[in-house]
Amino acid sequence: MKKSALLVVILISCCQLFSQDSKISFELNYPIPFGDNFLGDNYVGIIDVGADYRFVKLTPVKIGASLNGNILINDKFETSETTAYILQPRIFGELTIESIKKLRPSVGIGYTVMILDSSITTNTGELNDTETLNGFNLNVGIAYNITKKFFAQIQYDFIRLSEEDNVPDIAFNRNANLLKIGLGYRL
Repeated sequence: MKKSALLVVILISCCQLFSQDSKISFELNYPIPFGDNFLGDNYVGIIDVGADYRFVKLTPVKIGASLNGNILINDKFETSETTAYILQPRIFGELTIESIKKLRPSVGIGYTVMILDSSITTNTGELNDTETLNGFNLNVGIAYNITKKFFAQIQYDFIRLSEEDNVPDIAFNRNANLLKIGLGYRL
C-alpha cells in the first residue's frame, strides 16, 4: 500500500515537472447560503471542497469537469439538527484573458444531489430521518491567481431542485443560492 501511494506521488510530481499548464486544481471554500429560500433562511455553511480537471484547451477557453462537496448545518432549534451534504458534479468552461492573465472567469452547468440528514430529540428518544433532493445547477465564478500555483476565488451556485410530491412547488422550496469564497491550488 505504501509503495502504491509513493508511486502515485512520484508520477504526479513527474507529470507536473514536464507539463506547461496545470490541468488539475483543488479548492477549499466557505459556502454561504443566501436568499429567500429554505437553504438561505435556515442553514449555515461549514465547508466546501472541490476538484477541477481541465481536459480540453480551445484557446482562450479550457473545458473541464469538476466535483464539489458542501456541508451545511441547520441547528436553529434546540431539539433538532439537520446537516445538508451537497454533491455537485459539473462541466465548466474557464476563460483565459490575455490582457488580464491573473483573472479567470468561469461558467459551469451540472447536477446537484442534496442529502438532508435530520436528528430530532424528543422526550421518548431520538428520531433520525434522511431525505435526498436533486436538481439542476448553474455555477459562475472568477478566480484570481495569487501565484502560479495558488489562487483566490468567488463562485455563485444557483440550484433548481426537482419537484417533490409532498412539498409545495414554490420558489422557496425549489430554488437555492450558494456563494462560495475560498482558495485553490493547481498541481
